[in-house]
Amino acid sequence: MLRHSPEWPPDCRRLQDAGSDLHREGRTSLAVTAEGRRSLRELRGVDAQLLGRLRRERLLPSIVGRDPQTRHKRRSSVLEIQTVGLAPDYIPYLDGWALQRSIHSDVVAGTRPDTLLLLEHEPVYTAGARTARHERPTDGTPVVDVDRGGKITWHGPGQLVGYPIVRLHEPIDVVAHVRTLEHVLIGVLATYGVEGYRVEGRSGVWVRRPLGEDKVAAIGVRVQRGVTMHGFALNCDNSLAAFRSIIPCGISDAGVTTLSEVAGAEISPADVLDTVSRAFTAEYAEVAA
Repeated sequence: MLRHSPEWPPDCRRLQDAGSDLHREGRTSLAVTAEGRRSLRELRGVDAQLLGRLRRERLLPSIVGRDPQTRHKRRSSVLEIQTVGLAPDYIPYLDGWALQRSIHSDVVAGTRPDTLLLLEHEPVYTAGARTARHERPTDGTPVVDVDRGGKITWHGPGQLVGYPIVRLHEPIDVVAHVRTLEHVLIGVLATYGVEGYRVEGRSGVWVRRPLGEDKVAAIGVRVQRGVTMHGFALNCDNSLAAFRSIIPCGISDAGVTTLSEVAGAEISPADVLDTVSRAFTAEYAEVAA
């Protein structure tokens, strides 16, 4: 038997009552019963987000009994990690973006845990909202305009891309999220004897090179409805030629490099996959604790 929480608004209690009635009748799917259709008509005033979840899940009892006050808090320490595709199974950027949006909707709805996608993309340039015209390729190469922060960058074979789709604690702090990604990646680099660090006023992870500072990992994120999208790109053993046709991340006074170049050994995305997975699992378990 489901119980009311006295703090819930009347609409939530009405939704719960409808679920209890269906439970007593042994019916759980609103979409296939006359009683369910009448219940939906009666519940038009219920919070739109709850009804949206009801329609997507087609199962009323799966959303009743949940305190709305906990809706925006991290529910557990679980971080689901999916390896979407690594060489030679490169993922087209638009396919990866569509997958992000689908998982983001599920995390917002509370139907799946925080999720980290790891993959290698087919070669592509992507441009954040702040990309200036002169920073784009000069050779006519197509560019995908995306809804993340930051400017233009390149993704492709040899680069491990990670999309952490996670619910942030309130109050939402996007900068803290970026700092967390940097912290985790700095730890990953240390595993291979590479000292990464932050640069004041610039996102990403940097390394000291003979001629100055080079970026080895780029970061660009978006937060919508309290849940993150996009993430990081760690240069492992990719060619740097594609970066010469753009101003990477809009930074003209610094270069880019790869983990392999700095470590003096061939290190592919597949080689770092387990290290990255363990590092993110540990970090997000600690955050949720």
